[in-house]
Amino acid sequence: MFRTSSSYKRLKILPLAAVIFLTVSGGPYGLEPLLSYGGKNGALLLLILTPLVWDVPTILMVMELNSMMPVNGGYYQWVKRALGIRWAWYEGWWTWLYTFVDLAIYPVLFVEYASFFFPEIAEYKIPVCLAIIWAGAGLNILGIVPVGRISLLLSAAVVVPFIILFGIHLSHHNTSWHIPLLSLKGIGFSSLGMGLYTVMWNFIGWDNITTYAGEVNKPVKTYFISILMAFALTFAIYFIAVIIALASGIDLTMLNDEGFPALGDIVGGRWLALIIAGGGMASALGLFSAVLLSISRIPKVMADDGLLPEKLHALHRKYKTPYISIIISAIIVSGMILWTFGDLLIIDITLYGGALFLEFVSLIKFRIIVPRERRPFKIPLNVAGLCVLFLLPIGVYTIALSSAFSLSGKMLTPALFAIASLLSAEVIWRIISWRKKISNLRSQTHH
Repeated sequence: MFRTSSSYKRLKILPLAAVIFLTVSGGPYGLEPLLSYGGKNGALLLLILTPLVWDVPTILMVMELNSMMPVNGGYYQWVKRALGIRWAWYEGWWTWLYTFVDLAIYPVLFVEYASFFFPEIAEYKIPVCLAIIWAGAGLNILGIVPVGRISLLLSAAVVVPFIILFGIHLSHHNTSWHIPLLSLKGIGFSSLGMGLYTVMWNFIGWDNITTYAGEVNKPVKTYFISILMAFALTFAIYFIAVIIALASGIDLTMLNDEGFPALGDIVGGRWLALIIAGGGMASALGLFSAVLLSISRIPKVMADDGLLPEKLHALHRKYKTPYISIIISAIIVSGMILWTFGDLLIIDITLYGGALFLEFVSLIKFRIIVPRERRPFKIPLNVAGLCVLFLLPIGVYTIALSSAFSLSGKMLTPALFAIASLLSAEVIWRIISWRKKISNLRSQTHH
């Protein structure tokens, strides 16, 4: 597996927290559709409940497994050790696919927010998206520490506009805060599902942050602190954005169409709208760079196991980064930037849920087969308790996926495509197994 030489710098707490924040969140940009799906009473309830049953179990699982095996490749290595190479292939393949889908969203979001400054930029959407993709690839080739430093700056650019928005809103409404009645009454099943998809997408990626654990300073302690910081910041900024949007009386259709800059315009004026739009551009850049960092380590470890071409082994001579993997990832994402946001959400979460399932199964199996192995962080539950914990995110996932299949028209298509993508792992595994069998036969014949 890929290990970073001790002569190279490793990521520390604050930069790692920034990378995690940008991997998982990047601010509330992309959360706008939640208010349309959930309405004034349901949006806040979905925002509070979904992280409790979707994120908290996932974070606990990630922290325990990462404390056992803080190595590059993260979740792929966990599944390989617990369930074997075949299921590790499934894990790596599904994660690779959904991350490419995820990455394709961010350059498009950048163009949307940049249009607040340069309306004509929409005419140059494709070249601008390609420029962002390849700039992010170049930064990743330079190494994890430059990505961490840039992530700190971009995280600040994302958070500061919402602090300003919060300050202005508070100065205008300093006597009381109105919390709407929390209820899902009147929300259709399809709207509930799409609301779940929206919140789930804005909170995914906790396992992705472990793929470069071998490049983190004192990984167990550093991850523990950084994950807590990132989760607190993510939830706080989401909560503030939704509360202010509800209190402002903004038309939810306008918020969905124009994003949070429209809210800034209502609360503080055009100048605040532009600052929030700038934060949206920073968010898209940071998300792309941070997510590319996580996924670029997976093809490398899969290539180490003979599941992908050997050329993916290659590390940059100077920076010791998996540059071939980074370049190939950028090439694939370059061909996916024409998908719609709604389609990408459904494909993204569906594929992610399959990979998450294998990680929870690995957690439970480790508790059974190696119960006494050192775990600096251990969830205070027995095997039965872990199974119950596991049912929470799976339940949310099932509701969201069922709602996608209940929709008619174009929303059904990405759901079917996502299921086909899940099944493609078995097809390609059979091809890999067949090629290995042929190769072994030839080797035996030769000798």
